[in-house]
Amino acid sequence: MQYRRLGNSGLKVSRITLGCMSYGDPKRGMHEWSLPEDQARPMIRAAIEAGINCFDTANGYSAGSSEEILGRALKDFTRREEAVVATKVWAQMHKGQNGSGLSRKSIMAEVDASLGRLGTDYIDLYQIHRWDPETPIEETLEALNDVVRAGKVRYLGASSMAAWQFCTALHVAGERGWSKFISMQNHLNLLYREEEREMLPLCAAEGVGVIPWSPLARGKLARPWSEEPVTHREKTDIFGGGLYARTKAADKAVVEAVGAVSERLGAPRSQVALAWLLAKPEVTSPIVGISSQKHLDDALAGLELKLDAESIKALEGPYAPHPVLGHS
Repeated sequence: MQYRRLGNSGLKVSRITLGCMSYGDPKRGMHEWSLPEDQARPMIRAAIEAGINCFDTANGYSAGSSEEILGRALKDFTRREEAVVATKVWAQMHKGQNGSGLSRKSIMAEVDASLGRLGTDYIDLYQIHRWDPETPIEETLEALNDVVRAGKVRYLGASSMAAWQFCTALHVAGERGWSKFISMQNHLNLLYREEEREMLPLCAAEGVGVIPWSPLARGKLARPWSEEPVTHREKTDIFGGGLYARTKAADKAVVEAVGAVSERLGAPRSQVALAWLLAKPEVTSPIVGISSQKHLDDALAGLELKLDAESIKALEGPYAPHPVLGHS
């Protein structure tokens, strides 16, 4: 396994982050495709044994059960000080006017709830899951700074939002002397490259690590265009189903380019798509969902696959601009 510092911080994370949205009680929340605990634990253990030390979840994944499963597995399979636990706040967690968002009330309640579910006394990376237009950014940032100062959180991160919003947050935190974000978890893959325009240059300039979600475009980059979804998640993932327009000729051309490079290099499509992402200097650690040993093996092999200039040109050539997706 390879490791890198996350942004300008001293925190070292594996070049692959295990995405834990795949794990949770399928009867809780919206993720009916999630793996229950008895199936999730072997995946988490295999990732740990492969050297993965960074684990990403969220309070809203399967109504908190993802955090519960991850916390118990880490306690059983590794030492807490060796794991980098990343979770998020923003999602709707209970009924009522203050059941979601990034208000001070919500952050203070949800950080304690996440700590309880994870079974730990601190979170390594606490991320705002989305931008909250109904809460002043100063209120959010001061509350986040307070949970860091209280020792409940070690570092702060953010997830999908506009570059101007992230720039505003970085500026306000710096101006007030509050803890700043060290990472951006954004939507980035060969089928969605809009983040290359503003967000990636911003992160590079500000020393912010990039940990992209959906590196394989919900599996679309791992199979031929004409092939139907093969997993229960791909067939039933409502959110993922709205991210990519399979009718676009340009999207089809990108998928076909992945297939051509895959055939030429003798490497699976998933490895090619992941290797492209890992080759970007701004990217620290793509977040990979693993529901089988093959998924893990392909992710690890993607670390070793080096794409030449010809392959990168072929993969990037067919891309066409997309509407902004994944910010809500």
